[in-house]
Amino acid sequence: MSTFDDRTDAGERLANDLERRGLEADIVLGIPRGALPVARPVADALEADLDVVVARKLGAPENPELALGAVASDGTVWYNDGLVDRVGASAGYLEDVREAEAENARQKADRYRETPGLAPLEGKRVVVVDDGVATGATARACLRQVRAAGAGSVVLAVPVGSPRSVEELEGDADDVVALETPADFRAVGQYYRDFGQVTDEDAIAYLER
Repeated sequence: MSTFDDRTDAGERLANDLERRGLEADIVLGIPRGALPVARPVADALEADLDVVVARKLGAPENPELALGAVASDGTVWYNDGLVDRVGASAGYLEDVREAEAENARQKADRYRETPGLAPLEGKRVVVVDDGVATGATARACLRQVRAAGAGSVVLAVPVGSPRSVEELEGDADDVVALETPADFRAVGQYYRDFGQVTDEDAIAYLER
């Protein structure tokens, strides 16, 4: 079942694919923490700067692991309207969790960057990288933040993803590149032999290389 040895292996394969496509980028944005080992080889191959874009999932009432959507560090939000309706989350609940998670995302971004907020993206060719796409909630919020920051072009690049989520994300990017979109996709981690946790310290080290 495993497709990639670890995140670095996945990043190197992703970088090779993007090079073959002739993709050019000014900046690569990894979604912390797990995307940084993937994004580093991509940034190196494309001779682009590496930085971060941060979003947090919006958990459902009584089930925080169930993502009703996601919010980026600037407050840009995406809701899974069908799921919100199914669980009956109130407007008040959604606003409270959006505010809390937006603040958490801002604090997380500030841990990774010397200056607050998102890197300047006006007119730039941006590649957003994650280690995989399951629901696509955080990726979608990140893509929307990058768009709102005035990026000239936005590409999402991932080693593996749910076919449905990858297809849906095409509406939020100029292109979506996924090396693998298995029909029996269940979770990102099943396609890695080593999918251990990436610490903040490790993730920051990839930015500093």
